Amino acid sequence: MVKHINSNEFDEVVLKSKETVLVDFYADWCGPCQMLSPVMEEIGKSYNVYKVNTDENEELARKYGIMSIPCVIAFKDGKELKRSIGLTDKETLLEMLK
Repeated sequence: MVKHINSNEFDEVVLKSKETVLVDFYADWCGPCQMLSPVMEEIGKSYNVYKVNTDENEELARKYGIMSIPCVIAFKDGKELKRSIGLTDKETLLEMLK
C-alpha cells in the first residue's frame, strides 16, 4: 500500500526506517507521475512506498533537490541510497530496494 505523507511525517516514516523505502516525489498535474502511479501501487503491495506531493511540500522537495518529477528516491537509515528521475519501469524501481 502506498501512503501519502507530508513534511511533518517524513522524518518519522522515511528517515527513521531501518528498511529500505521508496519515496515518490510527484505532482497531481504531472502526466508521467500519473503513469508511474500504478507501478508504485504494485510495488507498495510488498514494500514500504510513500508519495510526497511536491506542490504541497515545497520545502521538502527543495531539501532533496527535486528539480524534475517524477523523482523516486530509495532511503534507508536516514540516508539516500539511489535516485530515479522521470518515468521508469518496475524492475528498475525494485532494484533500488536491494
